[in-house]
This record gives sequence, structure tokens and C-alpha cells, in this order.
Amino acid sequence: MNKRSLILAVGIFLSSCLLAGTATAETHASKEDAVAMVKKAVAFIKKNGREKAFAVFNDPQGEFVDRELYVSVFDFDGLNLAHGANKKIIGKNLMEYRDPDGKYPIKECLAVARGAGSGWVEFKFLNPVTKDMQSKVAYVERFEDLGVWVGAYK
Repeated sequence: MNKRSLILAVGIFLSSCLLAGTATAETHASKEDAVAMVKKAVAFIKKNGREKAFAVFNDPQGEFVDRELYVSVFDFDGLNLAHGANKKIIGKNLMEYRDPDGKYPIKECLAVARGAGSGWVEFKFLNPVTKDMQSKVAYVERFEDLGVWVGAYK
């Protein structure tokens, strides 16, 4: 292989690596994406009311599901009112749910919502896209007597 062919081959290889890296980065949601979706969800509840908002949040093909991001809404007693990835837990009290490391993510998220009003909680949860238990960081915000959150998997 002559020098020009080698340079061309290396250039093509590096370009494909960069494109692959960009595509991978774009397929995973960021913490900023999670915050933006929470803000959008709270605005949607304010505008449309709880009943309509929760129905929209629960639609796995809807506007509040993006890659592995989805909206979760709990009342302050731990009752799940909306969950964009798992309809089976809607209507269940999950206050005592523990992740594989023994953390109580629902309690922690609701404590943040009740206390500071917004913030971050880290825990492990089943990623609905990969079906693997993964570390997740959730941004939670208080709206009236609710904790509204979206988590980005790490």
C-alpha cells in the first residue's frame, strides 16, 4: 500500500470512528434532556390537568417517552400515578421499593421534592431500552403535592 492509500484509509477509518461515536452519544439521553422533559411535563400538567397529563405520560409511544427517558409521577405517599415505561406499577404504592443496592429511590425522590423542591437522586433501575439494571440519575421537581421526575441512565 502506498503512502497516499494509507493516509486515505486512516482518514476513512478515523471519520467512521468519529461518526460512530457521535451516533452513540446521540442515542443516550443526557441529564439536560431529563431536566427539559420534567419542565415540559410540569407545564403540561398545569395546562391540561392531571387526568389528561397522566394519560399522555403513560403512553409508551407518546411525546413524553424519548429513548430511555420517560416521566414518573408519584404523590407524596408513594403512590405511582404515571409511569411511561411500566404501566403495571401505576396505582401501586412503591414507597418501600429498594434498588439492588438497598437504596429507596421513591423515598429519596419524594424527600427532594418535599424539601428543596427539585434536585437529583441516583439509584439503580431497569433500563426499558436495554432491559439491564443500570445506574440512573433522576431529576425530580415538586408540583403541588406531586413528585415529577425523569431519569437518565449512566
